Amino acid sequence: MNARAPSNAELLSEPQARQPTLTLGFIGLGAMGWAMCAHLQHAGHSLRVFARDPVKRERAARAGMRVCDSAEEAAVGAAFVFTNVTSTHDVEQVLLGPEGVAHGAIPGTICVDHSTIAPAGARRIAAALAEAGIDFLDAPVSGGEKGAREASLSIMVGGEAEVYARALQLLCLLGSTVTHVGPVGSGQVAKLCNQIVQVVNIEGIAEAMRFAQSQGADLHRVLQAISAGFAGSRMLDLMGPKMAARDFAAGIPARLHAKDFSLAAEAAQQAGLVLPALCAVHAQLDRLMALGMGDDDTSSLLRTLERAQK
Repeated sequence: MNARAPSNAELLSEPQARQPTLTLGFIGLGAMGWAMCAHLQHAGHSLRVFARDPVKRERAARAGMRVCDSAEEAAVGAAFVFTNVTSTHDVEQVLLGPEGVAHGAIPGTICVDHSTIAPAGARRIAAALAEAGIDFLDAPVSGGEKGAREASLSIMVGGEAEVYARALQLLCLLGSTVTHVGPVGSGQVAKLCNQIVQVVNIEGIAEAMRFAQSQGADLHRVLQAISAGFAGSRMLDLMGPKMAARDFAAGIPARLHAKDFSLAAEAAQQAGLVLPALCAVHAQLDRLMALGMGDDDTSSLLRTLERAQK
């Protein structure tokens, strides 16, 4: 019988989990990465950061962070290096590229990647870093910019249990729910499952709102009627009113959901799976992107339906 995995509370109560002030590297200072850096710095840790955007670099310098000229330099002397960039290729470049973290980090450093990338890519990156004695956790997040600002993210982690235990105290500074899912790549699997459930739900809400429109119904009243029933969900509460009010300002830009769905569709195809809802929503996201709405909210799936040819 397998032993029970220790809980986060038990891990955090262990003496070795009480970490002193650390030097941390952070690569990727977008809206979410910047908020994460602020939480780590507020906890007393020293930040060495890298970003290509001069505006973001200047902001980091004003905040008292050490701004570096490469990911390699950001990793020098860092016990942990966090990354939050866009694609699998981006993560590979900043960790393994010519000026990547692997060239500046020493053995025993832990790389924590908060990007959403392909599970196979996470495993490939972990294997390459392991050759240099560097540990890796794939730790994608859910909760968007609001969750990053409020440190209320849900963090899904893949990697060795011992490495996870060493990183947990830092991860708890960034999220309110931190779950060790399993070996490397498992965090990305969980994140793609999250995206499948989330965006298939958004498409369902969009289709319900489109149907209500076609019948001349008041969308706000329809939402009031169905929210208390089994159709009720956190996503309905969030996206339904946005669609009814035609508020398509981005909470999370649709292009990010489109990117994640492409990862999920590719992984499903490689596994030989038939997932009809995933395929249908993937096609709708592709149409949304083709219509030039990628920087708008994913509630724009309603507009995609409205513009569909009859």
